[in-house]
Amino acid sequence: MPVIRVEMFKRTQEQKRNLVKELTEAFVNTCGGNKDAIKILITEVDKNNWASGGVITTDKKDTI
Repeated sequence: MPVIRVEMFKRTQEQKRNLVKELTEAFVNTCGGNKDAIKILITEVDKNNWASGGVITTDKKDTI
């Protein structure tokens, strides 16, 4: 049972639907296997709880 974990900023439900579809297809095309066995866990992180380069994302001028 492959597990794919994704940590990202909040996205729309439609974006998440497309993401899990594409990730599943990419895994099966690359590694083979049964698509129903692939599990995807999405963790959405608030921009206030994400930092890089010692700076919280919301404190950066060009936030993602």
